[in-house]
Amino acid sequence: MNRVAIVVVALIRVSVGGAIQAQGPASSPQIPGQAAVVRARDLGVPFDGTPGARNAITDVPGVEVGYTTLISGDGTAPFVVGQGPVRTGVTAVLPRGKNSKDPVFAGFFSQNGNGEMTGSEWMQEGGFLEGPVMITNTHSVGVVRDAVIAWEVKHQPDQEPKGVAEYPWSLPVVAETYDGGMNDVNGFHVHPEDTFHALDVAAGGAVAEGNVGGGTGMRCFGFKGGTGTASRVLTALQGGYVVGVLVQCNTGSRTQLRIAGVPVGQLVTGAPSPVGMGFPTDPDRDVGSIIIVVATNAPLVSAQLDRLCKRATLGLGRVGGTSGDGSGDIFMSFSTANPLTDDIGIRVPGALGEPANRVARIEMLHNDAMDPLFVATIQATEEAIVNAMVGAETMTGRGGRVLQALPHDQLRALMQQKFSPTAW
Repeated sequence: MNRVAIVVVALIRVSVGGAIQAQGPASSPQIPGQAAVVRARDLGVPFDGTPGARNAITDVPGVEVGYTTLISGDGTAPFVVGQGPVRTGVTAVLPRGKNSKDPVFAGFFSQNGNGEMTGSEWMQEGGFLEGPVMITNTHSVGVVRDAVIAWEVKHQPDQEPKGVAEYPWSLPVVAETYDGGMNDVNGFHVHPEDTFHALDVAAGGAVAEGNVGGGTGMRCFGFKGGTGTASRVLTALQGGYVVGVLVQCNTGSRTQLRIAGVPVGQLVTGAPSPVGMGFPTDPDRDVGSIIIVVATNAPLVSAQLDRLCKRATLGLGRVGGTSGDGSGDIFMSFSTANPLTDDIGIRVPGALGEPANRVARIEMLHNDAMDPLFVATIQATEEAIVNAMVGAETMTGRGGRVLQALPHDQLRALMQQKFSPTAW
């Protein structure tokens, strides 16, 4: 398979001699400690569908992704709230890029609401996403939300001349999953500048996966989880549209995990997932959470995007997810089609508060043409979740807990055994 260079857009704080050092955007394809980028397809997982050039949410034209990854402190040291270890971060998804303030049609679906996504009420009511989608840990939602507003105000143009797009007010969309098993979650280590950084470094191109951004300290299906992404491209006959998915996965139990129909979680050998604070005392319980962001350039309105969101649940089910009571499975979607439809910040010069045009003219795909988009969403969601686990690395976190990564060699062997068995 053709490989593409990964641009890691992350701020990584690592403890060096007791000091915290910051590292900005890097051109290296490596995640710290990982020799080379490996994705699920490289291990022989036979996913359905045709991926885009990067097999990432950024295959949808205009979409940018940025991270701040916060890693510091020795997980084997005695745990003290406020001192770490820090295993967390912030993820930013910008539908039209950081230089655009043009809203997009959006949709929402809560499969199981044991979680949070701020701004969802107005997104559902008004039908638009007005700004970025942010993902972090459970106890950092507030600081990230407020920081997004501050970032938008800073990037707002001067009040003159009129007729220039601006953010008149903001209800940011910020979602979360819980990383308290690995991270000093009550130490509140995510700060406003971490949100600013994730937004400022957001870019198109390839997207880093695994222990990055808000997914840094996450556990998924009993293994190290994190951030993952994938995409699908429809045929020309189906419109040639692109569907991209980004997940922050922290859900499921080891016994549930299935990859390409193989009960991988039950067949892989090695250290079990730790239990305790942030992890289930019963390893067979589906707890945690997963945030799924679905992007497309197909011309869909908000009601259709609600429908698209619901199909992400089927992708989660393909890898064994059951959306248990303790899992916050919250999904949102957006379409980059129909620019300048909701011109909330574009006003008639000299007439404050008056929209440039009271009537919006939009394109909308027929409902009966949506089936290929449904399939693409299911396929990309499934692959994004597996990519998150394949991209993650074994991590030592709070209280010395070791969260094992999904072993590549065993996954490759299981795929070989299932789909390309050695002849007698």
